Amino acid sequence: MPKNIFSRVQSRSLTRHHKIAMAGVATLGAAAIGFSAVPSGASTKTTTEAAQPAAVAYSTQQIKDVKASVTDQMAGASLKAEQIAAKKKADAAAAAKKKAAAEAAKKKAEAERQAKEAASRAAKRAAAKKKAAVKSYPNNLDGWIRESLDILKKHDIPASYDGIHRNIMRESSGNPKAINNWDINAINGIPSKGLLQVIPPTFKTWHVPGTSWDIYDPVANITAACNYAADKYGSMDNVNSAY
Repeated sequence: MPKNIFSRVQSRSLTRHHKIAMAGVATLGAAAIGFSAVPSGASTKTTTEAAQPAAVAYSTQQIKDVKASVTDQMAGASLKAEQIAAKKKADAAAAAKKKAAAEAAKKKAEAERQAKEAASRAAKRAAAKKKAAVKSYPNNLDGWIRESLDILKKHDIPASYDGIHRNIMRESSGNPKAINNWDINAINGIPSKGLLQVIPPTFKTWHVPGTSWDIYDPVANITAACNYAADKYGSMDNVNSAY
């Protein structure tokens, strides 16, 4: 019994010592490995310096990010510059279009003005031509006889200026409002009237179209009297007394 007890106690004591020894050996071994990894002449700063690559790697990433940011900014600036240039180009095109439209409108207005003026000139020329075509006569005995002669000519009624003038001076002395209130016609209620002293029935019968129906109208009175004289005497030129 005593021998066995001693043997178990001794075994447990050796085991504990062995464990302590093994731990010490492990510690020394780790230290040896650590020292062997350090170059000769190096100090304890080696650990700090060994951490530097990580910091350098982080700094490189930041530079890359800065470069990317600058590139983005330059791209944005370039796009903005292109947009500004495009807007300027569009504004210039719009301004040119507006200017062209204004010039076209101006040309159109000028063309319309010229056309209007040309039409106005043409109208004035036509009016002047028409006015010239319409012969005018002075409002006196000479003008009345000449106008009557032109009307008589259109109707192929013979008469001359001298024949008409001579009979007018004998009958009325050139007074278009002359009236005979004493001869037989006046007694019968149909007095002779006007330049050539025509009675109303004769004036009405021998009235020439295109002249007034007023027996006192100088041209109408002369023309009707000449028409009557042409039928009865061949022409007013052949009348030398009361007819």
